[in-house]
Amino acid sequence: MNVIRPIDTRDLDTLQQIARESGPGFTSLPDNRELLVSKIEQCQQALAEPLQQPGPELYLFVLEDSDSGEVLGCCGIAAAVGLESPWYHYRIGTVVHACRELGVHNEFRTLYLCNDYTGCSEVCTLYLREPFRRDNNGGLLSKSRFLFMAEHPQRFAERVIAEMRGYCDEQGRSPFWEGLGRRFFSMDYSTADYLTGSGQKSFIAELMPKYTLYTHLLPEPAQQVIGRVHKNTEPARRMLEQEGFRFEQYVDIFDAGPTLTAPLQSIRAVQQSHYAKVRVQAAPDQDPAAPLMLVANTGLADFRCALLPLQARHRQITLSRAQAEALKVGDGGQVRLVPLKGVVPQ
Repeated sequence: MNVIRPIDTRDLDTLQQIARESGPGFTSLPDNRELLVSKIEQCQQALAEPLQQPGPELYLFVLEDSDSGEVLGCCGIAAAVGLESPWYHYRIGTVVHACRELGVHNEFRTLYLCNDYTGCSEVCTLYLREPFRRDNNGGLLSKSRFLFMAEHPQRFAERVIAEMRGYCDEQGRSPFWEGLGRRFFSMDYSTADYLTGSGQKSFIAELMPKYTLYTHLLPEPAQQVIGRVHKNTEPARRMLEQEGFRFEQYVDIFDAGPTLTAPLQSIRAVQQSHYAKVRVQAAPDQDPAAPLMLVANTGLADFRCALLPLQARHRQITLSRAQAEALKVGDGGQVRLVPLKGVVPQ
């Protein structure tokens, strides 16, 4: 049984292996052991405090095979971005140059450096190891965060963002970086990406152009990837859009990957989740037609979430003893659940 749980110090080696596997563009998880230790400690500290409003906290979770103890992937939530250091984006806009006398009317797409998403919560650090990209593991890993946020809404902002990894070629080169960033930063894309992931962001403000950029002046390959995601990120984008996230014309300043956003309370898994009472049986009857449900306990430091085929009848579900033990819930306890897939509220 695969279960989501908060990260622990015993996960450090696996987390560093994931950082190496993920490659360039996975900014939130740099291959730096000291920084990874710090991220784990940040998470443990946040889970230990009775917070009533979002701040610079980081919550990290891993997907674990409860039978073998193997970690299959990770995901995270930043409670409020940009509070300790600036959070940069490019906002895509339009500028019109027109002259009635000459009969000329030109519209140009532009990029404007901004900090518009400061204070938003961010779902981040989503990575599922390649051998386990099956059996709805990606859906469990991504959407479990929304049940945690639904249970502890005071810890998060009213708006949630998700920065999607931008397009890179097979060699890890970003056309957008090659066409724009390299001209100002004089370094490789992977180096700039690593510096950002390690918290060294002052160089962005010091070296990035402060004025509006006209995209038609960029090389054609750079123009073509603005708002485009990495091929490995396409499933993650689809899942978020199924939950109600939308692209509002903001992109990453390094690889031009799109940033998706949604109000917290409008996210499908948050809005449609509900409580159910648990009944524990040694060997409950399994309904083969039962829908797949995300099921989470109501804990904080001992948060658990799993994906199970269940029928909720009269706000009650039946779990086996093994399932209840994995979810850290007892007979008569309460869980929050929601269908893995559903219709986004309009």
